[in-house]
Amino acid sequence: MKKLLTILLFSCAFSAFAQVNSSKSEETEVTHKWRVSLPYIVPDEIIYGYGKRTSVQMVELHVKRNLDNKNIFGVKFATWRLFQPMGITWWDGVVDKIESGTEYYDGFLRETGIGVTYQRMLWKGLFASIEVLPQFQTYTDLDGNKIKNGFKLYNSYHLGYHFAFGKKKRFFIEPQVHINQWFFDNNSPEGFKEFDDKYGNIFLFEPNLYLGWKF
Repeated sequence: MKKLLTILLFSCAFSAFAQVNSSKSEETEVTHKWRVSLPYIVPDEIIYGYGKRTSVQMVELHVKRNLDNKNIFGVKFATWRLFQPMGITWWDGVVDKIESGTEYYDGFLRETGIGVTYQRMLWKGLFASIEVLPQFQTYTDLDGNKIKNGFKLYNSYHLGYHFAFGKKKRFFIEPQVHINQWFFDNNSPEGFKEFDDKYGNIFLFEPNLYLGWKF
């Protein structure tokens, strides 16, 4: 079922991305060619939860270029810390497991990478996007001592809406929902592997809110 959902999502995303309007007469000038954005969780984590056992210590930044009013390409930098498997879904009780601590690693997993993004405006503010993020992994114990390194290819597929504010529409927010999937994540050490093997490599329907500025 998960593979079928992924295939369908790929099909929908790329069919949307393929609908590029080649008619120059219908194109309008791009008001703001560049934009930067970050998820709301970043300032929230830094201010309220950075030192907690369950903190993901997340930093994520997007820099994007508007090629026209439909197609937006960008670069994504992200780093975060995992204290339990990313594959624990809503129906697995991810929130309950965070509160109970039953699925915590015997340490932490730090993942850091730089990737590429493509965003396609579909209708008014409605958009679909895909992000590909190769990640370097570092496994540590609870005291921060390094255990080993690994690699993951992290992909995410998004559907959301772009709201712009202000006199020149520079500020924007983008509420959206993600489907996250990752590959080649098979180098976890003991104390991590038993939990990773228990869950899959896809997380469905993650809600998120991005804040940004156009210039």
